[in-house]
Amino acid sequence: MQTENKKVSDSLEDYLETILELEKSNKVARAKDIAEKRGVLRGSVTGALKALARKGLINYEPYSYITLTDKGAVIAKEIARRHEVIRNFLQNILLISADEAESNACRMEHAMNRTAIDRLVQFIDYISNCPRTDNEWLDGFTRFFSKKSPKEKDCAACLNISIKDYLK
Repeated sequence: MQTENKKVSDSLEDYLETILELEKSNKVARAKDIAEKRGVLRGSVTGALKALARKGLINYEPYSYITLTDKGAVIAKEIARRHEVIRNFLQNILLISADEAESNACRMEHAMNRTAIDRLVQFIDYISNCPRTDNEWLDGFTRFFSKKSPKEKDCAACLNISIKDYLK
């Protein structure tokens, strides 16, 4: 998957993701809607659409609706998946604000391959489901990072309590 995505620039990946979002909400995308959603001029959209059509990733004719091809949909769905996983991790696990999580996810989604994303999802599943890493564990992380200068001895005290409780 990643090698196929490498043929598509980060900017074009963003266009594919936008087209996917518009297809989900409107069934089709229009250049005007893409420009509005991306905050760019229609001329920029036209150039990107032509490039995506040459790569066989979208169905595009000027002044017509734009839809993803099967190949384009596969890539767009993977991009959207990466974006969502990263955004949710940043916002819900690392407790970064929604706006910051969104903007960071937009940048990070292009740099991480499928293996890294899959491992991140597995990590999130692990900390969400393992009896040793329940909500108390995440609450402990929140307390730890919210201190101005966390100390290792705080971790040791917490760990001793957790192990004792676990062994009961």
